[in-house]
Amino acid sequence: MSIERLFDNNVAWIAAKTAHDPDFFHRLARQQAPDYLWIGCSDSRVPANDIVGLDPGELFVHRNVANLVVPSDLNLLSVLQFAVEILQVRHVIVCGHYGCGGVKAALGRVELGLIDNWLQPIKQTWLRHRQQLEGLDDQERLDRLCELSVMDQVGNVAATTIVQDAWARGHDLAVHGWVYALEDGRLRDLRCTMSEPEHLEPALRVLHSAARIAPRRER
Repeated sequence: MSIERLFDNNVAWIAAKTAHDPDFFHRLARQQAPDYLWIGCSDSRVPANDIVGLDPGELFVHRNVANLVVPSDLNLLSVLQFAVEILQVRHVIVCGHYGCGGVKAALGRVELGLIDNWLQPIKQTWLRHRQQLEGLDDQERLDRLCELSVMDQVGNVAATTIVQDAWARGHDLAVHGWVYALEDGRLRDLRCTMSEPEHLEPALRVLHSAARIAPRRER
């Protein structure tokens, strides 16, 4: 596909949008007020808005290889802080997908370069659940590790000071873990939602001072 074709596609997309909803772009330009932050994989087969049937402006999105939540990732933390404190989202969704290439790479022992460092958290998840995973066949092991990694990332989101500060302010915020199946397009809820500090291990909970949790304006 030539790069020029993308501009043709853009024109066709605009025409389709405005034919159905003439005010769509004017409304979109005036406000961004999503209730959801999506933390997903960079995989081109996992289009966040399409999967959940939401228009632009309704879903704030961060994507990286294997949908990881690394405490030192300033990119992700900046997105999370903006979503929670400025946009006042109500839900953070960590969504992985079956057959994830990043998870598959973490299972292997082939040197890939820089990304090997990025995938270390998945290797740690593998080690913690090794006894369970070694009893599965290759496909089952990959699928289960995709799920387990998402669950770990939900905990990592909830453990951030950003989310815990929001809870301390009384902000109604839930962190969910989902997984997407490329074969049929279905989402699966992994039932690992965290919506209050008590869902975290005590050692991960932050003690707050009154000054630190000064209330922010709710939208």
